[in-house]
Amino acid sequence: MDPKIFWLITFVGIYWAYCLFWGIKGAQTAKTSTDYFLAGRSISVIVFVLAATATSFSGWTFVGHPGKIFNDGLPYAFASFYALTIPFTGVLFLRRQWALGKAYKYITPGEMYSDYYGGDSIRLLTVLVAFLFSIPYLGVQLRASGDLFYVLTDGLVSVNFGMFALSTIVVIYVASGGLRSVAYVDCAQCILLALGIVILGGIAIHFAGGWTGLMNGLGDMVSRDINSGNNLTPAGYSSTVAIPGSIQFVSAGSKAVGGTWTGMMCMTYMFALMGIQSSPAFSMWAFANKTSRAFRWQQVVASSVVIGIILFTFTIFQGVGGHILLEKGIFSTANDKNLVPQLINLLSDSMPWLVGLLAVCALAAMQSTGAAYMSTFSAMVTRDIYAKYVAPTASDRSQKFIGRIFVFIVAGAALIVAANSTQAIVMLGGLAVAYGFQMYPALIGICYYKGFTRQGVVTGLVVGLIAVTLTDKTSAWFGVPWGAYPLTIHSAGWGILFNLATTILVSRFTKDDENTVKTKEKRHQFLQAVSAMNSERRKKLPLAWILTLIWFLVGFGPFASIGNSLFSDPNTPALWVPFHMPSLWVWQLVFLAYGIFVMWFLAFHMGLSEPIDPQRIEDARSEMK
Repeated sequence: MDPKIFWLITFVGIYWAYCLFWGIKGAQTAKTSTDYFLAGRSISVIVFVLAATATSFSGWTFVGHPGKIFNDGLPYAFASFYALTIPFTGVLFLRRQWALGKAYKYITPGEMYSDYYGGDSIRLLTVLVAFLFSIPYLGVQLRASGDLFYVLTDGLVSVNFGMFALSTIVVIYVASGGLRSVAYVDCAQCILLALGIVILGGIAIHFAGGWTGLMNGLGDMVSRDINSGNNLTPAGYSSTVAIPGSIQFVSAGSKAVGGTWTGMMCMTYMFALMGIQSSPAFSMWAFANKTSRAFRWQQVVASSVVIGIILFTFTIFQGVGGHILLEKGIFSTANDKNLVPQLINLLSDSMPWLVGLLAVCALAAMQSTGAAYMSTFSAMVTRDIYAKYVAPTASDRSQKFIGRIFVFIVAGAALIVAANSTQAIVMLGGLAVAYGFQMYPALIGICYYKGFTRQGVVTGLVVGLIAVTLTDKTSAWFGVPWGAYPLTIHSAGWGILFNLATTILVSRFTKDDENTVKTKEKRHQFLQAVSAMNSERRKKLPLAWILTLIWFLVGFGPFASIGNSLFSDPNTPALWVPFHMPSLWVWQLVFLAYGIFVMWFLAFHMGLSEPIDPQRIEDARSEMK
C-alpha cells in the first residue's frame, strides 16, 4: 500500500474513533431535551473557548482563505480581520444572551425572540434564517472535504463518494450526542485547525526559500505587474500589494480596476463574517454555557490574538508561497481550490505520516462548523416548529428523537444539493453569513434598545434578506441591472442598510401591544440589573465608539488605502521596510495589534464580556416577578 494512503487511513481512523467516542458519551448523558440540545447548559470555560473558536473558523479558513490570497494578493488578506470581527459580535451580544437564557430558560433563539417581541412570526423567521445559513454553509464544508480527499488520494476516491463517506461519522456523532458531543469534538478540531495552518505556512515558506525567498518572490510578482502594465490599481500600484481605493463605481458585468477588494468591500465583507456569531446557532452556544467567564477569553485571546496572528502570517505565507512554487516549477499548476491540497502533497514522499495528519487537520476544520449547524438547526426545528405546533406536549424522549431525525435530514439535504449543484451551493454558501448578519437589529433590540417593535424587526429582517439576495452573486438569477456587489459593497452591507432603515422606519409608525411592552420593559430592567456598565465605564462610551470606528473605517475600511504607501513605495520592493515587507502588510499587522487592543478594551475594560455571578441573575430575576 502507498505509505501516503496508509497514513491517511490511519489518521482518519483515529479521528473517527475520537468522534464516535464523544457521540456515545453524549448519548449516555443526554437524559432530557435540554441535555441534548444545550448540553445541559453545562459547557465549561475551556470547552467553550475551543469549541466556539472551531465553529467560527471553518474549512474555508483552512483551504479557501490561503487560496483567495493566492488569487487576489494582500488586498484579500484584509479578510483575516475576521479573526477579530467575528468575536466582536460576541462581545456585543453573547453575555447578554447568556444572562437571558439563564434567567428565562430559553433553549432556542426563536423562543427568546418570540418571548421578547411577541407573536410567532419572528420565531418562524429565525428558523428560516437558520435554514438559509445552515444548508448552504454546511454543503460548502462537506463538499470541500470530498474535493480535498479526491486530490490527496490522487483521484482514487471520487469527490461525491468522499463527501458522503467523510460526512457519515459527523452525522452519527451529532445525532447521537447532540451539542455536548459537538462541543467536545470541536475542542480537538480547534487545535487541529490551528496546528494545520501553522504547519502548512511553514511548508510554504520552506519550499519558497525561507523569509528571504518569500519576500524576493513577492517583489518579483510586483515587478512583473509593473513591467506588464497589468494587474494595477487606479493609482498605478501593483494590486498584489495594494488595494484599489476606497470604493469603485462598477457597472453590471464589468470588473473593478485592480480587483474588487476596495476599502468598502473589505469592511462590508467583515460585516458578513460578523454574521457567524449573530446567527441563531451562536445564540444556542451562548445558552449552553455553564458560566459567562469563557466569553472574553474566547473573544480576545483564542480568536483575536491566536487565530489573528496565525491568519496574518501563515495563511499569507501559503498564498504568496504558492506563486513562488509555481515559478520554481515545484507546482505545475495551482489555483485557489487546490493550493492547500498541493502543499500537503509536497510531503508525500518524504513525510507521508504528516500528509495523513494534515489531511485530518483539514477535515476537522471543514467539519467543525458543519457539526454545530446540524445540531443547532435540528434543535430549532424541533422546538420552534414540532414542539410548538405539531406536538405541544411532546416528551423529552420524543423531542430528542425528532431532533436526531432532523440532523439526518439537514445533512442529507446539504449533501444532495452539494453533489448535484456545485455552482449553486458555492453561490448560496457565500450568502449564508450575510444572512446571519441580518439578525443584528433583532439582537440590538433585545440587548440594548427597546424602541424596535415586532413589526419593525420582522419587516426589516425580510427586507434585509431580500436585499442580500439581490446584491450577491445570486443577483444573476433575477436579472437585476446592478449585478453582484454594487459599488464594491458586499451584499451584507446592502442588506443591513435596508434592514436597519426599514426596522427604524416601521418601528416609528407602529406600536407593540401592552403585554409586549411590559415584557420588553422587564427584560431591559433585568439586563440593566446584571450589566457591568457602571458610571465610570459609561463616561468612556464615547471613547469606545471612537476607537471602534477608527478600527473599522481606517484599519480595514474606506481609509485603509492609506496603508498602500504609508511605510514604503509598494512598487519598489528594494525599498520595502521593515523586514522587506510591503507597506500594506505592515499596515495590516499594525491594525491587527490595534484591533486586539480594541477587543480587550471592550471585553475586559468596558465589561461587555465581564462574567456574571449566577446569584446576581437569580436576584435580578426575582425582582422582576
